[in-house]
Amino acid sequence: MQDAASRLKTLFEQLSGAPLPVRLRAWDGSTAGPPEAPVLVVRNRRALRRLLWKPGELGLARAWVAGDLGVDGDLYAVLDLVAAHVWERDEDARSLTDTLRDPQARAAVKGLLRLAGPAVLLPPEPPREEVRTRHLHTRRTDRRAVSHHYDVGNDFYEAVLGPSMVYSCAYWSASDGTTTLEAAQHDKLDLICRKLGLGPGQRLLDVGCGWGSLAVHAAREYGVHVVGVTLSQEQAAYARKRVADEGLTDRVEIRVQDYRDVADGPYDAISSVGMAEHVGADRYLEYAEDLYRLLAPGGRLLNHQISRRPQHDESTYSLDGFIDAYVFPDGELAPIGTTVTQLERAGFEVRDVESLREHYALTLRAWVTNLEARWAHAVALVGPGRARVWRLYMAASALGFERNRLGVNQVLAVRPPEGGASGLPLRARTWGA
Repeated sequence: MQDAASRLKTLFEQLSGAPLPVRLRAWDGSTAGPPEAPVLVVRNRRALRRLLWKPGELGLARAWVAGDLGVDGDLYAVLDLVAAHVWERDEDARSLTDTLRDPQARAAVKGLLRLAGPAVLLPPEPPREEVRTRHLHTRRTDRRAVSHHYDVGNDFYEAVLGPSMVYSCAYWSASDGTTTLEAAQHDKLDLICRKLGLGPGQRLLDVGCGWGSLAVHAAREYGVHVVGVTLSQEQAAYARKRVADEGLTDRVEIRVQDYRDVADGPYDAISSVGMAEHVGADRYLEYAEDLYRLLAPGGRLLNHQISRRPQHDESTYSLDGFIDAYVFPDGELAPIGTTVTQLERAGFEVRDVESLREHYALTLRAWVTNLEARWAHAVALVGPGRARVWRLYMAASALGFERNRLGVNQVLAVRPPEGGASGLPLRARTWGA
């Protein structure tokens, strides 16, 4: 009788119609697959139960988060091989429905059922880190979604993000390791301030202000008065302490407030960095119109937002199951063209779009390095399941940016004053540097 790894290899290849791209190590210690390939560890039969009850990405994610699956070696290499050989195969790849019409494939499924054991008849409980959402994007549901992701402990975020405490794409001057994460985040904050044309006495609204990094930088370096809003109580507490430690309480106010409830405009400039992904497609025009309302004529908006590739049929777009269930509940991505259109529909004039796609890949790899270097500390802070969620999502996202499945863009827009003058220099791309 074949060992567990050999049986898994055979069953995988029968089901997928493709050679196994990784090496398997099963719960009985057996191995199978290409000898030089990175190793996917199937720690117990429960991993098979999860995949049989929830085939595809969500089943794999549940097995990973629960610790039923693991990787021995380079996580990026495993994810890249799985994506290239399973999820992104060419037009000759068979769909699961087509596969199951094949008697041999049906036999493979029966083989998996036997290998999983009698407990397969009972669906395993999802890991406790999983959440269910309804994608309503009300003030209440948005607050709960933000709390799920951000209110996990500031100490954990310090371990991952480092001293800068900036949770968005950094701006790198080199990709060879000579630029530090902290320097790249400083340069990103300064780039935003220069794009916004900030100067002493101006008012800046920072929507989704996080832990206050941009608010502090803008007030300290450019002399502006800043209102930062967040829905996270933990972020707000951290940011307020930071503001006080910097002696900037006369220039920076941090509020726990929904951007839709801000009513003390006009502001000279608005920054929204890594926040618009939480708005939702159905609410995006409302978001853009709210920011337009809050901005003074001639004022600038800097919208920094992750994007996805457009689909031939946009009606078929669905949220990523793993990200929605474990990382950013209710988060939605849009193509950059859609974002620009919605901003212009709200009345903005879009003046500049800069892609930072490769920069985000470097940032995510730096965060993964931080997490892996502080793994025991991170697990002690948030538990092994959530730590595994973060490692998987950041590593997979890094590959998504590197392979052009994801993008990130800074969109600079102006609320045109009467008469139409933008207020930007003819050659704006120097941004006053």
